[in-house]
Amino acid sequence: MAEATELVATNVNQRGSRKTRVGEVISSGMNKTIVVRSVTRVPHRKFGKIVKQEKKFYAHDEENKAKNGDTVRIMETRPLSKVKRWRLVEVMAK
Repeated sequence: MAEATELVATNVNQRGSRKTRVGEVISSGMNKTIVVRSVTRVPHRKFGKIVKQEKKFYAHDEENKAKNGDTVRIMETRPLSKVKRWRLVEVMAK
């Protein structure tokens, strides 16, 4: 049994770390699915001014914990449906 846990531990260490994002829940009407808006600030290519880029992510919320307006952390995962490739890690603030 100890050998199996060591093997699993080494496989996790070899696999690359998964991407995480922090964002605001903008929709929680679907069952076990939330829509998270993530805002990143990047300099404009030509002018250098800092601009906001918004992107929506569909994330799996197994227990339907997150509600509209919550700040959440999501993590990349295998494809769960046509559009869901993220899962809820934690609800950070309400």
